[in-house]
Amino acid sequence: MNKKLCAQIAFLVFILILWQILYSMHIWPELLFPSVSMIGDAFIRAFTERELGVMILHSLRLLIEGLFIGVVFAFILSSLFAINENLSAIYNMLVCMFDLIPGIALIPVAILWLGIGDEAIIFMVVHSVIWPMSRSIIDGFKAVPKIYTEVGKNMGLYGAKLIFGVYLPASFERLFSGIKVGWARAWRGLISAEMVFGGGSALGIGYYITDRRTNLDISGIFATIIVIILIGIVVEYGIFRVIEKNTVVKWGMVH
Repeated sequence: MNKKLCAQIAFLVFILILWQILYSMHIWPELLFPSVSMIGDAFIRAFTERELGVMILHSLRLLIEGLFIGVVFAFILSSLFAINENLSAIYNMLVCMFDLIPGIALIPVAILWLGIGDEAIIFMVVHSVIWPMSRSIIDGFKAVPKIYTEVGKNMGLYGAKLIFGVYLPASFERLFSGIKVGWARAWRGLISAEMVFGGGSALGIGYYITDRRTNLDISGIFATIIVIILIGIVVEYGIFRVIEKNTVVKWGMVH
């Protein structure tokens, strides 16, 4: 076991001990600040009695759909930057405009356009992904040395061939970083959207948090937050770190 992992585990143990000490001091009512064991019991009940596992799968399906749509559209639209300067200026302006709009401000629009359901949630996820992803792609394309594009053009690469043959490989590190940022934004956007729209299908992690709040189940809320964190850790260390190790690190694109 390496030192970094030991330090991380020790920190988590410290947090649990500190939490239990604070609970034992009864600074806050038990209704507002449950013990570690109470949160653990709520964690188990969430999967054995309340079908949180089904809700997680539902949320992940919507997340994957929205993330895929957002990444694809961001790449297609941002690729116009490398092909046409006028389109680049227009899209840069759109990215600056829409990236500043918080997802919650678009909730009324999503309700009026798509109703309360999965489509509205996917819409919110796409909004959370497409703009930061576009920024990463645009910055990545801008960072590509001009000599690379000139060599590509001398080899007869233009348009889409230039994008996939030169820009994409040369800026893969920034694009991958953009996907990681997009995933984080999408995950937060999904949970927030489900807390508003989840009642339409009574599914989703966000809906489960809202349901626990309605029932004054603070232990269940903390248990669900732990689930959200665990999913994030699995994706970061089980997927992104593996991909990064076998691509940008292996290729010497990061130090």
